[in-house]
Amino acid sequence: MALPNGAGGYQLGDGNVGEAVLSVQGAPTAVAAAATMTTAQLANGLFVFNGAAGNLTLPTVALVEADISSAAKVNASFDFVIINTDAADVVTLATGTGWTIVGVAAVATTSSAQFRARKTGEGTWTAYRIA
Repeated sequence: MALPNGAGGYQLGDGNVGEAVLSVQGAPTAVAAAATMTTAQLANGLFVFNGAAGNLTLPTVALVEADISSAAKVNASFDFVIINTDAADVVTLATGTGWTIVGVAAVATTSSAQFRARKTGEGTWTAYRIA
């Protein structure tokens, strides 16, 4: 795949390299114990964990796809971040039905992890740990 040459593609913003690209970020979802994410929380994309060790479980793919406003195509993606502020306990990303996780799912104490969710097929998504 070639980079766009000006005749196609999409440019975000005015192209002024000295300006920050701003977006909207809702307040993070606070998590104090094992829980299953809602699709709204997952769409918000930011989780702050501070509680007993446990799993933060992805919602089922069926729920995610039902709540996406326009049908996601294969290779559609979005990112989310888990920040573990707890100094004693690990939080682990766990799969809901239809999900696969690639990479380390455990988020160590006082650290964070960024994941990219990617639609890999009809009714299947993969969460890749990217940072």
